[in-house]
Amino acid sequence: MMSSDSGADGSPVQNISAQYSKLQRQYQQVLDRWTPHMLYRWLGTAGLMCVFLLRVVFAQGWYIDAHAIYLLNLLLAFLQPKFDPSLQEDLMADEIEEGGDATEASPLPSQRDDEFRPFVRRLPEWQFWLSATRATLVATVCTTSEIFDVPVYWPILVIYFFVLFALTMRRQIQHMIKYKYVPFDIGRKTRYGSK
Repeated sequence: MMSSDSGADGSPVQNISAQYSKLQRQYQQVLDRWTPHMLYRWLGTAGLMCVFLLRVVFAQGWYIDAHAIYLLNLLLAFLQPKFDPSLQEDLMADEIEEGGDATEASPLPSQRDDEFRPFVRRLPEWQFWLSATRATLVATVCTTSEIFDVPVYWPILVIYFFVLFALTMRRQIQHMIKYKYVPFDIGRKTRYGSK
């Protein structure tokens, strides 16, 4: 006969699943505690990036800048609006060609009389920070293994990164000027209820 408490311990798969769920909850609690501390989060990420760069410089290897290109893509997503006005214009033009109604509003104000619409980022600051930190951690861990040390001529990669950065940022700035949006909070912050 089977004992009634033999199933209390559960199978090894259930135990691993329970431990994994517990670790996920603890990880999420740590992230939730870090959420309001934006300056310290970014300072920690900058410190981690310095450790990565020092590791690359002193080890004289791991020059492939996939990490830098990934961070550039994150930055571009952070600077772009969630609802791209150029895409909206294309969709409206297609709808007009198909005989649809052209009275739908653009997600960004196009005239002075339009109502205020806040800038909504395609990639929120929290996701930008989390992705950049994870990528830097993975890149730092990858510098501990010779498998990831691909021999390349590093000055070409540096020049490639700066040319790619200049071209993409120029395009992004032109887009911001054309559609009149600024992805940063500029100006005095007003606090209500305090003297």
